[in-house]
Amino acid sequence: MTQRAPQVTADRNRAPALVSALLRGVVAAGLGLGALAVLVVVVWISSPYPDSGPDGALRSAAGIWLLAHGAGLVRPDTLSGIPAPVGVVPLLLAVGPLWLTHRAARDAADPEEGPAPSRTGAFCAVTAGYLLVVAGAAAYARGGALRADPDTLAFPVAVVVAGAAAAGVWTAAGRPLGPLPSWSPLALQEAVARTLFRDRAEAACRSAAVGVAVLLGGGALLVAVALGRNAAVAQDAFLGLAGDWAGRIAVLLLAVALVPNAALWGASYGLGPGFALGAGATATPLGLDGAPAVPRFPLLAAVPGPGPGNWPNWAAAAVPVAAALAVAWFTVRRAAPADAPRAQAWSWRETARVTLLAALGCGLATAVLAAWAGGPLGTGELSAFGPVWWLTGPAAFAWTAVIGVPAALLLRLWRLRTPGWAWRGDVADAQEPPAADADAGGGRVTYEEAFEDEFEGAYEGAYEEDAGGAAGRPRRWWAPWRGRGAADGDGGPGGPADLAGSSVPAPARASAKSPAKSPAKAPGAAFGAQSGTVAGSDGPGFEPYDFLPTDPWHEKGAREARWASLQRGSGGLMADFPAGPAEPAGLAGLAGPAASSAVRGAGGADAKAVKDTTDTTDTTDTTDGQGTDGPDGDGPAATP
Repeated sequence: MTQRAPQVTADRNRAPALVSALLRGVVAAGLGLGALAVLVVVVWISSPYPDSGPDGALRSAAGIWLLAHGAGLVRPDTLSGIPAPVGVVPLLLAVGPLWLTHRAARDAADPEEGPAPSRTGAFCAVTAGYLLVVAGAAAYARGGALRADPDTLAFPVAVVVAGAAAAGVWTAAGRPLGPLPSWSPLALQEAVARTLFRDRAEAACRSAAVGVAVLLGGGALLVAVALGRNAAVAQDAFLGLAGDWAGRIAVLLLAVALVPNAALWGASYGLGPGFALGAGATATPLGLDGAPAVPRFPLLAAVPGPGPGNWPNWAAAAVPVAAALAVAWFTVRRAAPADAPRAQAWSWRETARVTLLAALGCGLATAVLAAWAGGPLGTGELSAFGPVWWLTGPAAFAWTAVIGVPAALLLRLWRLRTPGWAWRGDVADAQEPPAADADAGGGRVTYEEAFEDEFEGAYEGAYEEDAGGAAGRPRRWWAPWRGRGAADGDGGPGGPADLAGSSVPAPARASAKSPAKSPAKAPGAAFGAQSGTVAGSDGPGFEPYDFLPTDPWHEKGAREARWASLQRGSGGLMADFPAGPAEPAGLAGLAGPAASSAVRGAGGADAKAVKDTTDTTDTTDTTDGQGTDGPDGDGPAATP
């Protein structure tokens, strides 16, 4: 019984969370229905000649609210006595219910207070609560002038509500692109689990959304231009539909709610299939075919006149071209980003594949929106109005694929052109001219100076890699300080300022007493190139060498210097550096001037005596830059 207590407690906490999610769905539906009912009642009150009472106005509001979800309405009272269907959904009215459903599901899946239900539970509870209000509104609207078709309540109303709720739960989860449900195919689950697949899918979805947005914007621009050319016709239709201000306000509100529909009609016109103006008429850029049954409405004044089209009509093809170029541009922005090295760019196959996926997404979204933007307005000739979705969707896919894929490949080649992506403003590291050597010794440098140059070069290279985020990343002309924090001593994160507080000593800088150094040398060349000019190299017993490890950080001398610095900082708590094997007398003479003199004076003394002399020099002479590298030292005094 004790082991089951946690499970019982979890079930008890989950039940109130599910009830709260159900109530959120009910409240979301009630808010949308109530807002629309208030608007309809205000219009009814302001009308001087209402044809029904407040009950009829509320029933009409319920029917219009169901129409915003995609439900088909039926007008039973017609002059012919035959019920007339109404299927054109004002898309602007659908924004409110969808947003409320999305918000309710998001808040239910991730509540600010109290226990949170599971994602599946939040989705089901919010959807069920919303559909309860939908069923009540459909039952209430049956006695009004606009009745809901029962067949359309399951599809598309229930599907639209479930989709909005699923989007809300997905948003609460952080919009992940996986994992897929266990019942999905295993190959698809493995593909989604890969990071590369998720990146490509995200890029394709974003590009598709941009393409749809450009299509809608271009369609709205076409409608605006057409209305501007036929402004007089639109004004006559607006003033002729209602003689009082209340009626004109109602017509204006309906026209505003249909603006997204007009944008989709214009986009379909630019894509080529056009839109239907009745059962036997179609408007395309090539001309108006058939006898249109156009009702008198201000937005329909933008419909082109009868006859074949000319160049202003053909210019509408610029809309899908712009959409395809936008898809290509946003795809290439991810394929060859401006802040990544050339090696990380996508291949041309990947770029073409993602562009094709984006074109497919653009076509599917356009087909869904076109199916939602059109529908019947009656029977007979009024049975078909708006874009034909099964033609508009494939046309959008064809335009974006045929133009977008070659454009994306060309843009990729342009971004990856040689030499060096100069269009981005990247500047290579400037090769500074060699400065004159001020050393009185005629270009001779000491071993300590050569070691210091090598040490600083390795440190600065590591810091530039850390500051830039990746090795080899080019610098920008507008940010020359990027990757140079260690060299300039700016004290940035990870730079010398941070190393001052670390237990590891920072690389030494040249002191005022040190002689001028030779010109900058490439990493790894400080020891080999200057081995013949090191001070003390002309003494007996010296043998030149041509190879040393390229990383001085791991050399024994550097390790001894760091260990000595740590030992001094610990107050004697650390042990001495472990003794290593004896070193050759010739190399031990490079540790400092005193040791070099000892080698020359001894003329072949044993290595142990020279090393003792070197250790004595390291512990006594710390003012001339030849001692052990500490917090204030100039350079390491150990052999490589």
